Amino acid sequence: MTSDWLQGTGDRGVFILRQATETIRQNVKRLQHGQSWLLTPLRPDVLTVTPWLAPIVWEGTFDPVLIDNIYKPLNLTIATTVFAVGKYTRFLRDFLETAEQHYMVGFKVHYYVFTDQPEQVPAVTLAPGRKLSITRVPKFNRWQEISLRRMEIIQTAIEERIHKEADYIYCLDVDMKFHNRWGPEVLDTLVAAIHPWFYQLDRKQFSYERRPASKAYVPVDQGDFYYMAAVFGGRIEDVHKLTKTCREHLEEDKNNNLEAVWQEESHLNQYLVYQKPTKLLSPEYLWDDLKSRKPNEIKLIRFSAIIKDKAEVRENA
Repeated sequence: MTSDWLQGTGDRGVFILRQATETIRQNVKRLQHGQSWLLTPLRPDVLTVTPWLAPIVWEGTFDPVLIDNIYKPLNLTIATTVFAVGKYTRFLRDFLETAEQHYMVGFKVHYYVFTDQPEQVPAVTLAPGRKLSITRVPKFNRWQEISLRRMEIIQTAIEERIHKEADYIYCLDVDMKFHNRWGPEVLDTLVAAIHPWFYQLDRKQFSYERRPASKAYVPVDQGDFYYMAAVFGGRIEDVHKLTKTCREHLEEDKNNNLEAVWQEESHLNQYLVYQKPTKLLSPEYLWDDLKSRKPNEIKLIRFSAIIKDKAEVRENA
């Protein structure tokens, strides 16, 4: 692979940024001239910005009308990868049907479904401008192998076709459902989602890989947030760099007979310790239905992992 397409996506990214900046400038000018719709004030009850000044997206920190007006004129396409291997194909229908109700509504979306059973991909009616492609992947002997291979498969898909077909890419888990808006407020250069089980904990309690021999190693005095691999994304070239680096680190660990404690999630977290995400998604955007009590700061749940028998689903994955 040459760097030509990276340069091309970079040029496209600059164009998008300039267009978005001009739209923001025009909307701010309208606000200054007394139009009635106003930017929503930031939430005082939650952390809304990281120490490196990246925004954290919560309900109440953005105006959905303003955000949609900024991004819709840009004619963007959002690539969305999802893996449905083994028994995980059973979750595809709910994922896709709820995505069509709540995910990037009004935008062009290209779903890329990676599965070992293409015949099990359900026929779901998609909105105009949205489409679905199916790529066959091998059947894996262990569910961990699916996790370990995901970065490699996404990297290859970006290089072979996605870079020609989309402006942004978001990589999502299939055993999930959408419940509320999940819109262009998530778009940015490199985006990660705060893990719903760790967002109130000290970093010493994060389940980073702690063995120095692993390429996923994170020292106890490093790290800001613990991210869940069920959601990550951003601009094509930045996600390509992330997946390529994680794949290389996974392969180096494998050559040394190592497997990080949480497979690709461990490598994702190690990468993001040193390559800071430019936007974080609050646990609204990645909840877990096993957390039966919704805390007060979670105003609404947008996307969540459904309750399931993990042992049964993972058996003979």
